[in-house]
Amino acid sequence: MPHKLDKKIISYKVLTEDDKKVAETQAEYVAKAIDRESMHENLSRPEILYGSTYKIKTPQSEHALYITINDMILNADTEHEERRPYEVFINSKNMEHFQWVLALTRVISAVFRKGGDACFLVEELKAVFDPKGGYFKKGGVFMPSLVAEIGCAIESHMKRIGMLKDRDLGDHHKKFLDAKRKEFEAMHTDSAEIDEDGAFPAKALLCGKCQTKAVVLMDGCMTCLNCGESKCG
Repeated sequence: MPHKLDKKIISYKVLTEDDKKVAETQAEYVAKAIDRESMHENLSRPEILYGSTYKIKTPQSEHALYITINDMILNADTEHEERRPYEVFINSKNMEHFQWVLALTRVISAVFRKGGDACFLVEELKAVFDPKGGYFKKGGVFMPSLVAEIGCAIESHMKRIGMLKDRDLGDHHKKFLDAKRKEFEAMHTDSAEIDEDGAFPAKALLCGKCQTKAVVLMDGCMTCLNCGESKCG
């Protein structure tokens, strides 16, 4: 059927067989993407959700917090099957923080159900600082607040279900840190210089990058034995 051209032709291209195959592949991909189920607020809650519970014990309270994150299985029994967090609950015998903890769980659950990339929640929560001061976890990791530790628990869960990936150090970086640690231990043979769990020196300073007490003076430069951050570049 002929078509009348109302506009001036400024360029043209003859489609080859390869171009047609690429167009067909893209069309198939778009069709599959449309058929794939994604998280959105109109999804109805199934009768059974699969979840995990994380225990948080801080020196600020004698009672632990238990964070339960329930996941929804999307595209079950297909090659696109994935787990996405649907709701979160926080329980504790300590009722001191009940009001804001309840509000926090409802907001986080609403963001989960909204869909899209919810990974930004981790950084937002971990950036909350307690005006009364934070605390150190086992291993010398500094927690600026209880909210930040809740963010760390959510981060661990997202890594477990594949939403976040671990940023592993390269082999060269690992060898460099191992060499630096052995060098430091050789210089400080006194057992009092080493932390109780043997991870990092007891007199190490807090690293501003990884929030771990692992910064020591090496070759006239402050270097973190955990992540490799150095003031000398």
